[in-house]
Amino acid sequence: MLTLNAGAATAAIDPAAGGRLASLLVRGRELLVGPRGNEDRPLRWGCYLMAPWPGRLENGRFEWQGRTIQLPRTYGRHAIHGLVWNRACAVEQVSDSTATLTCQLPPEWPMGGLVRQAFELTPDGLRLTASVTAGDAMPAALGWHPWFDRSGDPVSLRLDAPAVLQTRRMIPTGPVVPASGTRDLRAGPILGNRRLDHAYIGATSPATIEWPDVRLTLAFHPAPATVVVYTPRGAVCVEPQTAQPNALALPATVARAAGVRFLAAGETMSARLDLLWAPVSSP
Repeated sequence: MLTLNAGAATAAIDPAAGGRLASLLVRGRELLVGPRGNEDRPLRWGCYLMAPWPGRLENGRFEWQGRTIQLPRTYGRHAIHGLVWNRACAVEQVSDSTATLTCQLPPEWPMGGLVRQAFELTPDGLRLTASVTAGDAMPAALGWHPWFDRSGDPVSLRLDAPAVLQTRRMIPTGPVVPASGTRDLRAGPILGNRRLDHAYIGATSPATIEWPDVRLTLAFHPAPATVVVYTPRGAVCVEPQTAQPNALALPATVARAAGVRFLAAGETMSARLDLLWAPVSSP
């Protein structure tokens, strides 16, 4: 485990667990769901990078340059969240407040490639930067999947997004519908018992999560194609993604419109997520 420190903030990174952010302690509050009790459920804790695609990929299959790529089905009949979250990463650089890790894409991804993650902690925030460099020409997208803790105090979430994709088990079916009723997060409601599992589109940066004592701002670069919001009991996941779920399985022109980048051999794409915190003033 790598530990970064800056002011009243401490971040722990687990290279063996996909280079994920395993802990983020800010002003005495742990912001993330930790591994304890979740060791056998690696999809359900910390904050991990999704690469070389985010979200679900239907049947774990897509077509690329005249051939069918069949990936391991890691979530029922689907492949989910890329190929990095369950792979050990190499530590390329580490200091008191920064770290860089790399991971080669596995043989299951026949185009090859290298994923790089960088972490930079300051007293007021954590910058997460990710990139994927193609081995051979390939499609690519990036995203993050944080599991923020809301097991105790009430938590509110503001996301300025007007619409959601209509999905079936988080596979988009085509239509776009308004973010109305309990799906509307533009006013920053307290989540309470609200159960969401939606892919928001048209979201503008930043989003805000607020505990009674800490306000966390999530700034996305570039603007995300979708932000998936998932609110199981005890957690809230706000997942910025550069491409929509299942976008790799779409025809090329549609996939491009859904956010997929088509990289030439040796080409790199990057994304960034800034987590910025501040105290919440007492009323």
